[in-house]
Amino acid sequence: MASKVIHAVYNDDDILMHAVKKVRAAHHHIEEVYTPFPVHGLDKAMGLEDTRIAITSFMYGCLGLTVAIVMMNYIMIEDWPQDIGGKPSFSYLENMPAFVPIMFELTVFFAAHLMVITFYLRSRMWPFKKAENPDKRTTDDLFLMEIGIHDNEDDLKNLLLDTGAIEVKVTEKDE
Repeated sequence: MASKVIHAVYNDDDILMHAVKKVRAAHHHIEEVYTPFPVHGLDKAMGLEDTRIAITSFMYGCLGLTVAIVMMNYIMIEDWPQDIGGKPSFSYLENMPAFVPIMFELTVFFAAHLMVITFYLRSRMWPFKKAENPDKRTTDDLFLMEIGIHDNEDDLKNLLLDTGAIEVKVTEKDE
């Protein structure tokens, strides 16, 4: 199903930020903003919710720590205990100070790698996926704001031109 959207193109990130604030103040829903680089504060200006990636990172770090503890206990204590550097291998707790670097590294490894995988899956950015960028100029030097049209096309065009848009066009968006 296709729906009508309006694309407003801007040539400066400060103008874009003011435009986003004005469009939101006029109670229009901004579908997406395409930028050539991250614009600080744009997520807050658009009214986006905070991400939960930090929570998943913590859970992945806990998983990595658990894997490290279970792995080291099995390998160094149960399966093949060895006397390395005079350290006895009778219990995990006696050797835990020597295992701290391994626990830290696996915690960071699991958190970082699984967080990146989660981000790509959540963003639907898998290999060989076609780009969804509506205007290739936004990868170079222009900014594009995409707004859904709901029987307010003329008012919205005038508002966007007043905010400093250098180009405003209506297109069909496939969903």
